[in-house]
Amino acid sequence: MIERTESIFGELNVIPHWYAVSTRARHEKKVFDNFVKKGIITYLPLQTFYRRWSDRHKKVHEPLFSCYIFVKINLKERLNVLQTEGVVRLVSFNGIPATIPDAQIEAIRTVLEHKRTIEKADYLTPGQKIEVMYGPLKGIRGVLAQIKNQQRLVIRLDSIMQAISVDIDFRDVKLLEESKAIPA
Repeated sequence: MIERTESIFGELNVIPHWYAVSTRARHEKKVFDNFVKKGIITYLPLQTFYRRWSDRHKKVHEPLFSCYIFVKINLKERLNVLQTEGVVRLVSFNGIPATIPDAQIEAIRTVLEHKRTIEKADYLTPGQKIEVMYGPLKGIRGVLAQIKNQQRLVIRLDSIMQAISVDIDFRDVKLLEESKAIPA
């Protein structure tokens, strides 16, 4: 009998990589503390704000990415991560946990260390070519537009110089690379 010891994750089982962990709402700091207690290498980027209440001002530290914390593990350790109170899941695509390059984690650290003003940006911006990946519109390609603060998928019919737009959830689409993009 042939014994299979290699998993579909290959080198991800052996070499530690950074992964994003989705947490329950407002549990990022608790999950961070639990990871530290377990000896898991973790990173929770915090941003400092001054909050004002009717009776006082206070300096508060809030997660830069709400409901996310980062861990550096090999995938053999994922069960230890997933069994931590407050953890929802490892961020995955097509069932494979998504690795985050070390350079991206270091870029976040550098920006936070130098006290730069940070503003959240939309991952997708109006004008980019996208394809719907989920739902009843799956497979449709178009251009992302923003009308009255709503994300819209615009489908253009260049031959008759007409276009239609429909509400779209940005989580249901993927960005098309310019080389792969075809006219919408």
